[in-house]
Amino acid sequence: MRNFILFFTKNAFIFLFLFLELASFTLLIKNNNYQNSKTLNSSNFLVGNLFETISNITDYLYLKTENEILRTQNAKLLSAEKKSFTKIFGNTVQINDTSYFQKYVYTAAKVINNSTNQRENYITIDKGAINGIKAGMAVINSNGVVGIVKNVSPNFSSVISMLHQKNSISGKIKTSLYYGSVVWNSDKNSYTTAFLNEIPNHVKLTIGDTIVTSGFSSIFPEGILIGTIKSFELPKGSNFYTIEINLSVDFKKLSHVYIVKSLLKEEQTQLEKLNQENAN
Repeated sequence: MRNFILFFTKNAFIFLFLFLELASFTLLIKNNNYQNSKTLNSSNFLVGNLFETISNITDYLYLKTENEILRTQNAKLLSAEKKSFTKIFGNTVQINDTSYFQKYVYTAAKVINNSTNQRENYITIDKGAINGIKAGMAVINSNGVVGIVKNVSPNFSSVISMLHQKNSISGKIKTSLYYGSVVWNSDKNSYTTAFLNEIPNHVKLTIGDTIVTSGFSSIFPEGILIGTIKSFELPKGSNFYTIEINLSVDFKKLSHVYIVKSLLKEEQTQLEKLNQENAN
């Protein structure tokens, strides 16, 4: 306390000067409209900027939570889309009618590991068995097809990426409906392109044609974007085109995905297996 008093006494003239300066400044602003207006505008500007900065910082801190909420809501919306339902009978078009039942359910997940420069690339996501994820489920994101779930642990899943030399997705040309297999060529070492095979030479092709999932797979819904035609050629003596496509998903920027659960997969798989057994 004694030191404080000594400090205050020693610097009394400085404190007096600051007090008089503040008093003079206050009287000047209070008794002059011009100075009053300028000071008010300046203070409003400073306070406004301060609050804007605080708001931006707060928004940034809550961004992760908001994104998680949005992803969950998107998964619910995808599950409620008409293409996630299948019609039992009749020409009814309302998906909440008893003539429809749900065919697909979507679960949001985050990518925690990803490779693009191997011959067989895999993706790890933060959802597993406790979230109802099983091997064989389709994986997509907002831009299109990502891959297929391969292995599952309680909390994580590994996904066979589209960038995998042994992965094959049934795709079709959206305009003509001709379908084939979309495969990745590891020899080209490109994470942006793949090839659509088995398209016959009489089909009319155009650069930029859209390639989507055919719907013939038991795991992918029909119409999910795969990519667009980049180039095509007809090898001499071949009945099928060589078609290179630009993939719609940027695998270098992959961060969030949706796992697609097909509620009718087991029934379709069992029926197709029975057909094969009968044929043999």
